[in-house]
Amino acid sequence: MARPVIPIQLRNEPENNLPPDQSATVADVLHRLKGVPGALLPILHGVQDALGYVPPDAVHLIAVALNISRAEVHGVISFYHHFRSKPVARHMLYVCRAEACQSMGAVALEAHAKKILGIDFHESTADGAITLEPVYCLGNCACSPAVMLDQELHGRMTVEKFDSLIRATRQTA
Repeated sequence: MARPVIPIQLRNEPENNLPPDQSATVADVLHRLKGVPGALLPILHGVQDALGYVPPDAVHLIAVALNISRAEVHGVISFYHHFRSKPVARHMLYVCRAEACQSMGAVALEAHAKKILGIDFHESTADGAITLEPVYCLGNCACSPAVMLDQELHGRMTVEKFDSLIRATRQTA
């Protein structure tokens, strides 16, 4: 009777369960950045910039390319709030939670945002239009409270201005 063949995963052959387009993107980022000193952070930024998040299935590919453990890669992803492990909506909305913004009404604005969007921080609206994220200083303290939609900063945010911004964003989403 023939013995069953048990596949062995060698360290040099990383598991790759990513869709082909994501796999190609991760491979491109690794090719471009793995030789950079301190390459892990630039690679994670590169993958997230390209895909919108760092897919959990990319962790092993990154670890093998840098000759570090998956735990090290995962530790960096989970330590920094900037990195995401799941897809996000078409638009990213950041609400500043720093002291200057809090003193100018950001707490009420945050509660209003959660209520209007029907989500909490780190969640996306059901229509896939907006992901809500906290941020601890947008560098716009003189114009508090501040929010950032995608890469556009909005200061002196009021509930009315927020509602208008959300309406306009949903119309274009």
